[in-house]
Amino acid sequence: METAVRIDSRFPDMGTTIFTVMSRLAAECGAVNLSQGFPDFQAEPALFDAMHRHMLAGRNQYPPMAGLPELRQAIADKVAALYGTRFDVESEVTVTAGATQAIFTAVAAFVRPGDEVIVFEPVYDSYVPAIETVGGKAVHAQLQFPDYAPDWAQVASLITPKTRMIIVNSPHNPTGSLLTAADVDRLAELVRGTDIVILSDEVYEHILFDGERHVSLCGHPELAARTIVVSSFGKTYHITGWKIGYVVGPAALMAEFRKVHQFNVFTVHAPSQLAIAEYMQDASRHLGLAAFYQEKRDFFRQLMAATPFELLPCRGTYFQLARYDRISDLPDRAFAEWLTREVGVAVIPVSAFYADGRDDNVVRFCFAKREETLRAAVERLGKAFPAKSQL
Repeated sequence: METAVRIDSRFPDMGTTIFTVMSRLAAECGAVNLSQGFPDFQAEPALFDAMHRHMLAGRNQYPPMAGLPELRQAIADKVAALYGTRFDVESEVTVTAGATQAIFTAVAAFVRPGDEVIVFEPVYDSYVPAIETVGGKAVHAQLQFPDYAPDWAQVASLITPKTRMIIVNSPHNPTGSLLTAADVDRLAELVRGTDIVILSDEVYEHILFDGERHVSLCGHPELAARTIVVSSFGKTYHITGWKIGYVVGPAALMAEFRKVHQFNVFTVHAPSQLAIAEYMQDASRHLGLAAFYQEKRDFFRQLMAATPFELLPCRGTYFQLARYDRISDLPDRAFAEWLTREVGVAVIPVSAFYADGRDDNVVRFCFAKREETLRAAVERLGKAFPAKSQL
């Protein structure tokens, strides 16, 4: 339907997220979708049984704005057990409609028109639109290719009196890199004595490999006092479509967060909250996630060794970056589209995570899939690109 309304877009250059674009193309082409980050396998039936039971028991009306007490208590207990910081259930824990909502709400709560927010490129694609929507300006620090480590000297040079927030993400999407204890200490030095708020996206906190331990900003007393930490039940329990996450942070920051949260979401699906609170009581369900996904990572990397793709290190998340410059000289977006249409495997071009479209000939695969899905994808790649071939 055509509209008679003249639209002066606030965001004339803002397109559709690359995840939607590539998943739609994968569906159109019948490609194996290793682009968007969601599992193609089910969670345990116990989680679904719990939600069904709570629905039948009548727990279907509005829960409290901040989340049901049962789930907030389970979150506080988990965070305390893992990182040694006890957040107050009433004033320092909020259940959100997924991590993306949590990130947008945190940005809207603290970033004012003209404020600057430092982000690290390659940057997950929801951060900058959230900043720009509220009138802030994203300032880009660079993770250093190919290990994607932060350059703290550069970050220091970017901090100005206008810097209101720094957004960090570890384990990092799309690169699979991690912040170390030394990184976190350096961040604390840089913001000491300022009013800068930290937003820490830790949705892959339980997915680390090779014995790595997650360095949460929750566990750093100096940073915990100025940080909103975001996590995701969707990533942890294989239920991305449920869109449930949470934030923890000091009471003064959380009060500001909730001022926005109450009016852009208000609250989150009640039976799901109760089911997750019950499911969380068995800590092995999140503590076992690293081994579960390491098996998938290793399986996928072993399969990919027979192709000409050059696999970059993957220390966390369920994403694997790969260079393809031994295969093609196409720009990464064109290569990803060609791979989807002609080979039948959908990936994400990493240039989509750079403001200037920087292209290192790297694409992102998601290995949160069944073995048969991964095998089918790599078989297609193997037929298209025998290990010694060149396009």
